[in-house]
This record gives sequence, C-alpha cells and structure tokens, in this order.
Amino acid sequence: MLKGHLDLIVLAALAAGPAHGYAIIEAIKDKSGRAFNLPEGTIYPALHRLEQAGLLSSHWTTAESGRKRRVYALTRSGRRALTERRAVWERFSEAIGGLLDGTAPCKTPA
Repeated sequence: MLKGHLDLIVLAALAAGPAHGYAIIEAIKDKSGRAFNLPEGTIYPALHRLEQAGLLSSHWTTAESGRKRRVYALTRSGRRALTERRAVWERFSEAIGGLLDGTAPCKTPA
C-alpha cells in the first residue's frame, strides 16, 4: 500500500518542523496510529532521494548525549510539493471513496 506514497508520507511527517531520521520514523508510526512502522532501510533512502530532489535540506547536529545526527527539514520546494501531493491524494481518496460507497462521481479527476 505504501508503494508510490512514501515520499508524501515523509514530507507530511516533516510538515511540523525539522527532525532527525528516528524522530521521523516515530512521527510516521504515531500519526498513522501505528499502521506504518517503517524500517530505517526504507526511510533513509527516501530522505536522501528527497534531499537530492531539492525537497529537503539537512544539517548535522550534536544531541545532548554527544551523538551526531542529521536533521532534515522541508525546503520551500518541499512545502510546495507537499501541498500539491496532498491535493492529488485528496482527489484520489475521494474517488476511491465514491467507488467503495457507490456515491456520486468525483467532481475533479484524480
């Protein structure tokens, strides 16, 4: 089910503000009601891909424990992409809902 939606999920997890990888994983898990428990091997390649695409920026910080960690944040392009992808998702979700419920057709194509 995540195929094709991972980038949107990661961007949405960062909408509240910058976070390091583990915090992003936890935010996704918590905000999804624990439906998405994504491993590091899924999240980190997505973070790197989104950063290379200019949708995220990152910098290194040092935690109170002394451990270095990379913090990711949405760029202006990332915020724009999140808005656009959210709108596409909402149209898609409405269309699927109409099919499942047998309600009136969607007004705008997904």
